[in-house]
Amino acid sequence: MENIDVVDLENPKGCNLILGYSHFIKTVEDLEEIIKTYIPKASYSITFSEASGDRLVRFESNDSELEKTGIKNILNLKCGHTFLILIRDAFPITVLNAIKNCQEVGSVFAATANPISAIVFRGKNGGAILGVIDGFSPLGVETEEDKRKRREFLRNIGYKR
Repeated sequence: MENIDVVDLENPKGCNLILGYSHFIKTVEDLEEIIKTYIPKASYSITFSEASGDRLVRFESNDSELEKTGIKNILNLKCGHTFLILIRDAFPITVLNAIKNCQEVGSVFAATANPISAIVFRGKNGGAILGVIDGFSPLGVETEEDKRKRREFLRNIGYKR
């Protein structure tokens, strides 16, 4: 029977998550090369679910906690050709363009440290991610003081001068 599920993804404290669609077994190694090139000291886990052949969860990791969490998340999603990256001590902005330019990557659904849920369509052959719920709904519009704090924050973490 076809239906739509909401799948909550686990994101360990202090980590960021990148969720996307990719089409080939080479994905895991290519994404690992990107992470090691751009953020060599980051802890990470990369998981990828095959959609044909052996249909295994492929993974690379240098952190056992992130590895277990990544595998658990990808198994809960039950969507073929899906990848999930967990990184600690780094921001997705550092690798996001390189990931989007990776030959196998078709799309990126989210890059976040927020609580996140995937909206998944379940069909007769498997699941497909329709979109994500990233964080929470807005509570208002920023004030001049909020703008000042935003600009100060970006300079404090080194993304602006």
